[in-house]
Amino acid sequence: MRTLSVPGRWLVHAYYTVVPYAPDGSGRVLTAGGDPARGTGEVLVLSPDGEVVDRFGDGPVEASFWHTGRWQTWSPDARYVYYTRGTLQRPQVVRREPATGAEAVLDGDLEGAPPGDAPLLSGLLGMLHAAGAGDGVYRADASPVPFGKRDQHGLFAHDFDAGRSELVLTVQQVLDEHPERDRLLLADRDQDGGLSLMTYCVRWSPDCSRLLFYFGNHLATYSRGEPKVGYVMTARADLSDVRLAVDLSFGAPGVHWSWQPDDERLIGYGPDPDRPDRMCLAEVRHDGTGYRKLSDHDSGGHPSASPADPDLLVTDEATPTGGAVVFVSRATGAEVARTELPKFRGATHPGGRTPLSTDHHPVFHPSGDRVLANALPGADAVLVEVATPR
Repeated sequence: MRTLSVPGRWLVHAYYTVVPYAPDGSGRVLTAGGDPARGTGEVLVLSPDGEVVDRFGDGPVEASFWHTGRWQTWSPDARYVYYTRGTLQRPQVVRREPATGAEAVLDGDLEGAPPGDAPLLSGLLGMLHAAGAGDGVYRADASPVPFGKRDQHGLFAHDFDAGRSELVLTVQQVLDEHPERDRLLLADRDQDGGLSLMTYCVRWSPDCSRLLFYFGNHLATYSRGEPKVGYVMTARADLSDVRLAVDLSFGAPGVHWSWQPDDERLIGYGPDPDRPDRMCLAEVRHDGTGYRKLSDHDSGGHPSASPADPDLLVTDEATPTGGAVVFVSRATGAEVARTELPKFRGATHPGGRTPLSTDHHPVFHPSGDRVLANALPGADAVLVEVATPR
């Protein structure tokens, strides 16, 4: 295990679906670095040896920063870095050219840029937080767009060359064509103020031919009495052929889903086919067919499949002493290796969690020989590289 740290900075890579290694093979690592005491954060580019070679985007941060940084992502040719700034109510997306320092800015949000030639698409993360994600408080008036105006929010496309962002798939359109539309409308009528439906969690297949996104409200606070609705939807890159891939609604257990390297199947946590009230590690084809259990592992962590070894899966979990990165065999469903990672429980910091903590979010290096994860061994988070077991 190798540790990457920067003195005086809380490090966090963007997410387990966003590869932080530069796609040009230079070995550079893209991360965010925060100062919890000041409530500020920036984007950092680290050399292969872990030294800071570039830094930019310093400014105030929302509480979500300590979870996903500035959603910093390389462009496919490593010419640009995309990242977010602003607030959850008024977010902005920045495209920066590290070689020149030139930046372009658009209004909108970002959940990781695509790994290839595809549109830059995102929902509005401020809607998740307005519904209660993070602190469990429902604040409808804090939403960047009112939940009920379903023809005014959904998935937005950002075009830096044209200098514009536009709404390209509305929540109302998804609802109108949804296979569970009647059930959703009934729940919507029964809920005071209606369901807080939204689209979020855009994730691209490796070849960018398709994307997945979540439709629902599964992070809405329980205090409102709103039934949890969570559907993993998929579509072609042009947003045609919208399909329901996984149903995690109305009591069905499950959480994180992402693409596998074959561009056809998804992997995540969903209902156990033998015991539907329990969760398991599973996979499904993008059109919702072929759902099957891969393992009894049920942490609800962040699973993905190795780009080099078809049998090797990685996920993470919480433990009594902190957490762990866990490797699982696809063939047997058994754990084949694990690395324990401590979680320091420090003082409360302004703008962060209480106390500040981090999720491991393991992400494979493109070679498949290691994963990068977040860890919190002390007051500041660090990045760790964990070698794969084979």
